[in-house]
Amino acid sequence: MNSKPADKPVVFLKPRSSLLFTNQTITLPPSSENIHHEVEMVLLIGKKCRSVPVTSANKMIEAVAAGIDVTARDIQADAKKNGLPWALSKGFDTFAPVGNFAKISNQNNIQHLDLSVTVNGEIRQSGNTSNMLFSTAEIISYLSEQFTLYPGDLIFTGTPEGVSRIKPGDRIEAKLGNNLSTLSVHVSS
Repeated sequence: MNSKPADKPVVFLKPRSSLLFTNQTITLPPSSENIHHEVEMVLLIGKKCRSVPVTSANKMIEAVAAGIDVTARDIQADAKKNGLPWALSKGFDTFAPVGNFAKISNQNNIQHLDLSVTVNGEIRQSGNTSNMLFSTAEIISYLSEQFTLYPGDLIFTGTPEGVSRIKPGDRIEAKLGNNLSTLSVHVSS
């Protein structure tokens, strides 16, 4: 994203109305003309936790899924320029598609999963969770220092390079691991 890596995870919250599931439709708002996909691994928190040390943070994960952090890039750029929060750019209805959740037997394996997204059959992003700026344990530990995490909370963990614009009529497919979790959504205006 051509920005300097942060010393701590960058955090933003999405409202419940952002959630979307496979075979549903991302609805692009008329207030933005530049909306991008960001494929990410999503963590499903399974236990209430507060101030969890890094060494035991992955034990809080119930399951993982492929997800897409949809972002109105023009609205985000305007907010950044004015020193404002990004909530609006990432919080529109349908801006958090999530695939099927898969339980994992070994939490350490989640740091070595392939992650990809295609738009209309063309690969746009491909990476591996081993390249994350912060490990899942570091993210959970950091967030649990800031606020209590509850069962059912979802954490999007960051995206590999290759984010790009989406438009009405697009079909987006995301995959985590060897079909561990898949996601397929359409885009409309």
